[in-house]
Amino acid sequence: MIQGSFMATRHPFTDTDTSDEAVRATCDDATACKRFAISKGYWKDPYIQYFVRSIGERKAPEINRGYYGRVKGVNHLLDAFIRKTECDCQIINLGAGLDTAFWRLKDEDLLPNKYFEIDFPTVVARKIHYIKSKPHLSKPIIETHSTDSLLLDAHSLDSDRYCIIGVDLRDVATLDEKLKKFHLNPELPTLLLSECVLVYMTPTQSSNLVRWAADTFHTAMFINYEQVNMSDRFGQVMIENLQRRQCTLAGVDVCRSLDSQKDRFLRSGWDHADALDMVTVYSLLPQDDVARIERLEFLDEKELLQQLLQHYSICWATKDRHSLGLSTLAF
Repeated sequence: MIQGSFMATRHPFTDTDTSDEAVRATCDDATACKRFAISKGYWKDPYIQYFVRSIGERKAPEINRGYYGRVKGVNHLLDAFIRKTECDCQIINLGAGLDTAFWRLKDEDLLPNKYFEIDFPTVVARKIHYIKSKPHLSKPIIETHSTDSLLLDAHSLDSDRYCIIGVDLRDVATLDEKLKKFHLNPELPTLLLSECVLVYMTPTQSSNLVRWAADTFHTAMFINYEQVNMSDRFGQVMIENLQRRQCTLAGVDVCRSLDSQKDRFLRSGWDHADALDMVTVYSLLPQDDVARIERLEFLDEKELLQQLLQHYSICWATKDRHSLGLSTLAF
Protein backbone atom coordinates (compact mmCIF):
# COMPACT_ATOMS: atom_id res chain seq x y z
CA MET A 1 0.00 0.00 0.00
CA ILE A 2 1.00 3.65 -0.30
CA GLN A 3 1.66 5.10 3.13
CA GLY A 4 1.67 8.73 4.23
CA SER A 5 -1.10 11.27 4.45
CA PHE A 6 -1.20 13.28 1.25
CA MET A 7 -3.94 15.70 2.27
CA ALA A 8 -2.80 16.16 5.84
CA THR A 9 0.74 17.16 4.94
CA ARG A 10 -0.08 19.26 1.89
CA HIS A 11 1.54 22.65 2.31
CA PRO A 12 0.10 25.97 1.15
CA PHE A 13 1.19 26.91 -2.35
CA THR A 14 4.26 29.11 -1.93
CA ASP A 15 5.15 29.58 -5.62
CA THR A 16 3.66 33.05 -6.05
CA ASP A 17 5.78 34.46 -8.85
CA THR A 18 3.53 35.14 -11.85
CA SER A 19 6.09 33.97 -14.39
CA ASP A 20 6.57 30.67 -12.52
CA GLU A 21 2.80 30.22 -12.44
CA ALA A 22 2.66 30.71 -16.21
CA VAL A 23 5.48 28.17 -16.68
CA ARG A 24 3.57 25.65 -14.58
CA ALA A 25 0.52 26.23 -16.79
CA THR A 26 2.55 25.05 -19.82
CA CYS A 27 2.47 21.58 -18.22
CA ASP A 28 -1.32 21.50 -18.63
CA ASP A 29 -1.10 22.92 -22.17
CA ALA A 30 1.32 20.21 -23.27
CA THR A 31 -0.71 17.44 -21.64
CA ALA A 32 -3.93 18.69 -23.24
CA CYS A 33 -2.26 18.83 -26.67
CA LYS A 34 -0.95 15.27 -26.27
CA ARG A 35 -4.34 14.07 -25.05
CA PHE A 36 -6.04 15.45 -28.17
CA ALA A 37 -3.43 14.05 -30.60
CA ILE A 38 -3.68 10.63 -28.94
CA SER A 39 -7.48 10.74 -29.25
CA LYS A 40 -7.04 11.29 -33.02
CA GLY A 41 -4.75 8.24 -33.30
CA TYR A 42 -1.34 9.88 -33.76
CA TRP A 43 0.21 7.53 -31.19
CA LYS A 44 -0.98 5.28 -28.37
CA ASP A 45 -0.85 6.22 -24.69
CA PRO A 46 -3.35 4.43 -22.45
CA TYR A 47 -2.21 6.36 -19.35
CA ILE A 48 -2.66 10.02 -20.25
CA GLN A 49 -6.44 9.72 -19.72
CA TYR A 50 -5.79 9.35 -15.99
CA PHE A 51 -4.14 12.79 -15.89
CA VAL A 52 -6.51 14.58 -18.31
CA ARG A 53 -9.98 13.10 -18.42
CA SER A 54 -11.56 15.18 -21.18
CA ILE A 55 -10.15 15.40 -24.68
CA GLY A 56 -10.74 19.15 -24.70
CA GLU A 57 -10.98 21.57 -27.57
CA ARG A 58 -9.78 20.70 -31.05
CA LYS A 59 -6.12 21.33 -31.83
CA ALA A 60 -4.92 22.28 -35.31
CA PRO A 61 -3.40 19.45 -37.42
CA GLU A 62 0.02 21.17 -37.48
CA ILE A 63 0.04 21.16 -33.65
CA ASN A 64 -0.82 17.45 -33.61
CA ARG A 65 1.93 16.63 -36.10
CA GLY A 66 4.38 18.76 -34.13
CA TYR A 67 3.64 16.84 -30.93
CA TYR A 68 3.88 13.56 -32.83
CA GLY A 69 7.40 14.54 -33.99
CA ARG A 70 8.37 15.61 -30.48
CA VAL A 71 7.14 12.42 -28.79
CA LYS A 72 8.55 10.04 -31.42
CA GLY A 73 11.87 11.91 -31.67
CA VAL A 74 12.51 12.05 -27.93
CA ASN A 75 11.39 8.42 -27.45
CA HIS A 76 13.74 7.28 -30.23
CA LEU A 77 16.80 8.57 -28.33
CA LEU A 78 15.45 7.60 -24.91
CA ASP A 79 14.75 3.99 -25.96
CA ALA A 80 18.08 3.74 -27.80
CA PHE A 81 19.94 4.75 -24.61
CA ILE A 82 18.03 2.19 -22.51
CA ARG A 83 18.73 -0.58 -25.03
CA LYS A 84 22.40 0.41 -25.27
CA THR A 85 22.72 0.05 -21.48
CA GLU A 86 20.50 -3.08 -21.42
CA CYS A 87 18.25 -1.29 -18.89
CA ASP A 88 21.14 -1.06 -16.39
CA CYS A 89 20.73 2.69 -16.09
CA GLN A 90 18.68 5.43 -14.49
CA ILE A 91 16.59 8.22 -16.03
CA ILE A 92 16.02 11.71 -14.63
CA ASN A 93 13.11 13.52 -16.29
CA LEU A 94 13.64 17.22 -15.49
CA GLY A 95 10.39 19.19 -15.50
CA ALA A 96 8.45 15.98 -16.13
CA GLY A 97 5.00 17.46 -15.64
CA LEU A 98 2.30 14.83 -16.24
CA ASP A 99 4.51 12.72 -18.49
CA THR A 100 3.66 9.01 -18.77
CA ALA A 101 7.02 7.57 -19.92
CA PHE A 102 7.54 5.45 -16.77
CA TRP A 103 4.33 3.49 -17.45
CA ARG A 104 5.13 3.08 -21.16
CA LEU A 105 8.63 1.80 -20.43
CA LYS A 106 7.29 -0.73 -17.93
CA ASP A 107 4.76 -2.02 -20.48
CA GLU A 108 7.51 -2.35 -23.12
CA ASP A 109 9.99 -4.11 -20.77
CA LEU A 110 12.36 -1.14 -21.04
CA LEU A 111 12.23 -0.02 -17.42
CA PRO A 112 15.58 1.33 -16.16
CA ASN A 113 16.93 0.52 -12.69
CA LYS A 114 15.18 3.66 -11.48
CA TYR A 115 13.10 6.41 -13.08
CA PHE A 116 13.20 9.85 -11.42
CA GLU A 117 10.85 12.74 -12.16
CA ILE A 118 11.46 16.32 -11.03
CA ASP A 119 9.11 19.29 -11.20
CA PHE A 120 7.79 22.23 -9.20
CA PRO A 121 6.38 21.06 -5.84
CA THR A 122 2.83 22.12 -6.80
CA VAL A 123 2.97 20.08 -10.03
CA VAL A 124 4.36 17.07 -8.17
CA ALA A 125 1.63 17.31 -5.50
CA ARG A 126 -1.00 17.06 -8.25
CA LYS A 127 0.71 14.13 -9.94
CA ILE A 128 1.03 12.23 -6.65
CA HIS A 129 -2.68 12.81 -6.06
CA TYR A 130 -3.51 11.33 -9.49
CA ILE A 131 -1.22 8.34 -8.86
CA LYS A 132 -2.76 7.67 -5.44
CA SER A 133 -6.32 7.89 -6.70
CA LYS A 134 -5.93 5.95 -9.97
CA PRO A 135 -5.13 2.20 -9.62
CA HIS A 136 -3.95 2.04 -13.24
CA LEU A 137 -1.16 4.46 -12.26
CA SER A 138 -0.35 3.18 -8.76
CA LYS A 139 -0.41 -0.56 -9.54
CA PRO A 140 2.66 -0.56 -11.86
CA ILE A 141 4.62 1.35 -9.20
CA ILE A 142 3.59 -1.07 -6.47
CA GLU A 143 4.27 -4.10 -8.71
CA THR A 144 7.90 -2.99 -9.18
CA HIS A 145 8.42 -2.32 -5.46
CA SER A 146 9.83 -4.89 -3.04
CA THR A 147 8.10 -3.93 0.23
CA ASP A 148 4.48 -3.24 1.14
CA SER A 149 4.89 0.49 1.75
CA LEU A 150 6.22 3.46 -0.23
CA LEU A 151 7.89 6.59 1.09
CA LEU A 152 5.34 9.34 0.48
CA ASP A 153 4.75 12.93 1.52
CA ALA A 154 3.11 15.94 -0.13
CA HIS A 155 5.96 16.64 -2.54
CA SER A 156 7.70 13.31 -3.06
CA LEU A 157 6.99 9.64 -3.65
CA ASP A 158 9.76 7.06 -3.67
CA SER A 159 9.69 3.39 -4.63
CA ASP A 160 12.32 0.93 -5.85
CA ARG A 161 11.90 1.83 -9.53
CA TYR A 162 9.99 5.15 -9.59
CA CYS A 163 10.59 8.38 -7.73
CA ILE A 164 8.96 11.80 -8.10
CA ILE A 165 10.41 14.83 -6.32
CA GLY A 166 9.16 18.40 -5.98
CA VAL A 167 12.07 20.82 -6.35
CA ASP A 168 12.88 23.98 -8.29
CA LEU A 169 15.44 23.04 -10.96
CA ARG A 170 17.11 26.44 -10.56
CA ASP A 171 18.18 25.30 -7.09
CA VAL A 172 20.83 22.76 -8.08
CA ALA A 173 22.11 22.20 -4.53
CA THR A 174 18.66 21.13 -3.28
CA LEU A 175 18.11 19.03 -6.42
CA ASP A 176 21.38 17.17 -5.78
CA GLU A 177 20.57 16.68 -2.09
CA LYS A 178 17.08 15.29 -2.74
CA LEU A 179 18.16 12.96 -5.55
CA LYS A 180 20.88 11.49 -3.31
CA LYS A 181 18.37 11.13 -0.47
CA PHE A 182 16.26 9.00 -2.83
CA HIS A 183 19.18 6.78 -3.85
CA LEU A 184 20.42 8.30 -7.07
CA ASN A 185 23.50 6.30 -8.14
CA PRO A 186 26.15 8.53 -9.81
CA GLU A 187 28.01 5.40 -11.00
CA LEU A 188 25.15 4.17 -13.20
CA PRO A 189 24.79 5.28 -16.83
CA THR A 190 22.26 8.10 -16.60
CA LEU A 191 19.92 9.73 -19.09
CA LEU A 192 18.64 13.24 -18.32
CA LEU A 193 15.65 14.52 -20.26
CA SER A 194 14.18 18.02 -20.51
CA GLU A 195 11.41 19.16 -22.83
CA CYS A 196 10.73 22.90 -23.05
CA VAL A 197 12.22 23.37 -19.57
CA LEU A 198 15.68 24.97 -19.86
CA VAL A 199 14.24 27.82 -21.97
CA TYR A 200 12.35 29.08 -18.91
CA MET A 201 15.60 29.50 -16.94
CA THR A 202 18.25 32.14 -17.50
CA PRO A 203 21.26 30.89 -19.51
CA THR A 204 23.32 30.92 -16.31
CA GLN A 205 20.76 28.82 -14.45
CA SER A 206 20.43 26.24 -17.23
CA SER A 207 24.21 26.06 -17.65
CA ASN A 208 24.54 25.42 -13.90
CA LEU A 209 22.07 22.53 -14.18
CA VAL A 210 23.79 21.11 -17.28
CA ARG A 211 27.22 21.42 -15.59
CA TRP A 212 25.92 19.75 -12.41
CA ALA A 213 24.83 16.80 -14.57
CA ALA A 214 28.24 16.61 -16.29
CA ASP A 215 30.05 16.81 -12.94
CA THR A 216 27.80 14.20 -11.29
CA PHE A 217 27.73 11.46 -13.95
CA HIS A 218 30.72 10.10 -15.87
CA THR A 219 28.60 8.04 -18.30
CA ALA A 220 25.52 9.95 -19.34
CA MET A 221 23.31 11.40 -22.03
CA PHE A 222 21.26 14.60 -21.88
CA ILE A 223 18.31 15.04 -24.28
CA ASN A 224 16.91 18.56 -24.59
CA TYR A 225 13.85 19.42 -26.69
CA GLU A 226 13.06 23.10 -27.04
CA GLN A 227 12.90 26.16 -29.28
CA VAL A 228 15.56 27.11 -31.84
CA ASN A 229 16.06 29.77 -34.56
CA MET A 230 14.26 32.23 -32.32
CA SER A 231 15.94 35.37 -33.70
CA ASP A 232 13.74 35.58 -36.81
CA ARG A 233 10.26 37.10 -37.15
CA PHE A 234 8.40 33.83 -36.52
CA GLY A 235 10.45 33.33 -33.35
CA GLN A 236 9.61 36.85 -32.19
CA VAL A 237 5.89 36.16 -32.65
CA MET A 238 6.24 32.99 -30.54
CA ILE A 239 7.95 35.03 -27.80
CA GLU A 240 5.28 37.75 -27.92
CA ASN A 241 2.45 35.19 -27.72
CA LEU A 242 3.99 33.67 -24.58
CA GLN A 243 4.67 37.08 -23.03
CA ARG A 244 0.98 37.92 -23.37
CA ARG A 245 0.38 35.00 -21.00
CA GLN A 246 3.06 36.34 -18.59
CA CYS A 247 5.32 33.50 -19.70
CA THR A 248 8.87 34.73 -20.14
CA LEU A 249 11.43 32.74 -22.13
CA ALA A 250 14.31 33.70 -19.84
CA GLY A 251 16.71 31.40 -21.71
CA VAL A 252 15.80 32.35 -25.28
CA ASP A 253 19.36 33.59 -26.02
CA VAL A 254 20.53 29.96 -26.06
CA CYS A 255 17.80 29.21 -28.63
CA ARG A 256 19.40 31.28 -31.41
CA SER A 257 20.69 28.32 -33.39
CA LEU A 258 21.56 24.63 -33.30
CA ASP A 259 25.17 25.67 -32.59
CA SER A 260 24.17 27.74 -29.56
CA GLN A 261 22.17 24.76 -28.27
CA LYS A 262 25.20 22.46 -28.63
CA ASP A 263 27.57 25.04 -27.14
CA ARG A 264 25.63 25.13 -23.84
CA PHE A 265 26.60 21.47 -23.34
CA LEU A 266 30.12 21.59 -24.79
CA ARG A 267 31.00 24.55 -22.54
CA SER A 268 29.59 22.81 -19.46
CA GLY A 269 31.60 19.59 -19.31
CA TRP A 270 29.95 17.39 -21.94
CA ASP A 271 32.24 15.62 -24.41
CA HIS A 272 29.99 15.40 -27.46
CA ALA A 273 26.84 17.19 -28.63
CA ASP A 274 24.51 16.97 -31.64
CA ALA A 275 21.40 18.95 -32.55
CA LEU A 276 18.76 18.71 -35.26
CA ASP A 277 15.77 20.90 -35.97
CA MET A 278 12.43 19.14 -36.02
CA VAL A 279 12.08 19.41 -39.81
CA THR A 280 15.05 17.07 -40.01
CA VAL A 281 13.91 14.83 -37.14
CA TYR A 282 10.45 14.51 -38.72
CA SER A 283 12.05 13.46 -42.03
CA LEU A 284 14.12 10.78 -40.24
CA LEU A 285 11.24 9.13 -38.38
CA PRO A 286 9.91 5.82 -39.81
CA GLN A 287 8.19 7.10 -42.93
CA ASP A 288 5.50 4.42 -43.05
CA ASP A 289 4.18 5.67 -39.71
CA VAL A 290 4.57 9.31 -40.80
CA ALA A 291 2.45 8.49 -43.87
CA ARG A 292 -0.15 6.89 -41.58
CA ILE A 293 -0.50 9.94 -39.32
CA GLU A 294 -0.53 12.33 -42.27
CA ARG A 295 -3.69 10.57 -43.47
CA LEU A 296 -5.45 11.23 -40.15
CA GLU A 297 -6.24 14.88 -40.84
CA PHE A 298 -6.08 17.15 -43.86
CA LEU A 299 -3.35 19.77 -43.44
CA ASP A 300 -4.14 23.00 -45.20
CA GLU A 301 -1.22 25.02 -43.82
CA LYS A 302 1.85 22.98 -44.79
CA GLU A 303 4.03 26.10 -44.64
CA LEU A 304 2.93 26.74 -41.04
CA LEU A 305 3.91 23.19 -40.06
CA GLN A 306 7.35 23.73 -41.65
CA GLN A 307 7.78 27.00 -39.76
CA LEU A 308 6.80 25.36 -36.47
CA LEU A 309 9.19 22.45 -37.01
CA GLN A 310 12.00 24.85 -37.97
CA HIS A 311 11.63 26.55 -34.58
CA TYR A 312 12.02 23.45 -32.38
CA SER A 313 14.99 21.14 -32.00
CA ILE A 314 16.36 18.12 -30.22
CA CYS A 315 19.85 18.54 -28.84
CA TRP A 316 21.61 15.60 -27.20
CA ALA A 317 24.95 15.46 -25.42
CA THR A 318 27.01 12.57 -24.07
CA LYS A 319 29.84 11.61 -21.72
CA ASP A 320 31.02 8.03 -22.02
CA ARG A 321 33.74 6.94 -19.63
CA HIS A 322 32.44 3.36 -19.80
CA SER A 323 32.80 3.40 -23.62
CA LEU A 324 29.26 2.21 -24.24
CA GLY A 325 29.20 3.94 -27.62
CA LEU A 326 26.77 6.66 -26.49
CA SER A 327 28.08 9.14 -29.06
CA THR A 328 26.80 6.85 -31.82
CA LEU A 329 23.19 7.20 -30.63
CA ALA A 330 21.41 9.32 -33.23
CA PHE A 331 18.60 9.24 -35.78
